[in-house]
Amino acid sequence: MLSALAISPQSRAQEATKDESSYAIALHGGAGTITRASMTAESEAAYRAALGEALIAGQSVLKSGGTAIDAVAASIRIMEDSPLFNAGKGAVFTYDGRNELDAAIMDGRTLKAGAVTGVTRIKNPILLARAVMGQSRHVMLSGSGAEHFARIQGIDLVSPTWFFTDRRYQQLLSIQNHEKGAMQLHFDGDHQFGTVGVVALDQAGNLAAGTSTGGLTNKEWGRIGDSPIIGAGTYADNKSCAVSATGTGEYFMRATAARTICALIEYKGYDVQKAADEVIHQKIAGLGGDGGVIALSHSGEIAFSFNTEGMYRAKLSSQNPTPLILIYKD
Repeated sequence: MLSALAISPQSRAQEATKDESSYAIALHGGAGTITRASMTAESEAAYRAALGEALIAGQSVLKSGGTAIDAVAASIRIMEDSPLFNAGKGAVFTYDGRNELDAAIMDGRTLKAGAVTGVTRIKNPILLARAVMGQSRHVMLSGSGAEHFARIQGIDLVSPTWFFTDRRYQQLLSIQNHEKGAMQLHFDGDHQFGTVGVVALDQAGNLAAGTSTGGLTNKEWGRIGDSPIIGAGTYADNKSCAVSATGTGEYFMRATAARTICALIEYKGYDVQKAADEVIHQKIAGLGGDGGVIALSHSGEIAFSFNTEGMYRAKLSSQNPTPLILIYKD
């Protein structure tokens, strides 16, 4: 009798309803030398609040039946507007004192993607990347061409001075004074990658991923990292997973990191954590690179993997709706 009740049509209907309403979301705000000793109580509280706000913004979309793409864009937009992260308002400065922004977004259902690179007037690059995906026949636009497209699409443009923050400018001056103006790529003074990224699974079972960054402090020669490169720093495919990366972009490009994680799931049957760990701790580390990823499988499993001292990261799901916000390695 108990067995019959356990598999009754009513119970099956309840299970189906529960499955149909499943969703998950995870995000990162950069990885690097992030230790308790390097964080004040005030700064830790500020980062936790910002991560939580971004996570809830995405959850609100997913909980109401919205798409994974909408959730990714909503969460990243919050982080782009925060001066805490190396994206949008908090972007680092190039060698010549500019803020050059990159972003990408990808739909796991259709494999459509959009990316922008080297923009200097786009308030929210993730929204422009989405417009490239949905309103053009292209995947990537750069510089002034991307900004011209933004005007056509009604995307918010701002003065380049809007991105100025004294903290980032002082980091640039410190590096340039130390090196006497040498043209070299550098990370932040405390070796943090503030790139932001989000992966989401919506109630329809569709995955999406997005990433946004200001690149490297003191970058020169029009350098572009992995964030806007589909398959390197950003990737999503309903058959396997969604991934967003943060770290030394040159290594993530050489390793095609995001796509490799999904390929290990699709073709070798790895679970998402094993796939992420293999790429970060074996392939990226083996090349001499550092950083991390967030990854979300087509079945809703979330993985964090990084080979640095910490990574700003957070997650929740319909099964575990309380935000989990983490910063340090332990």
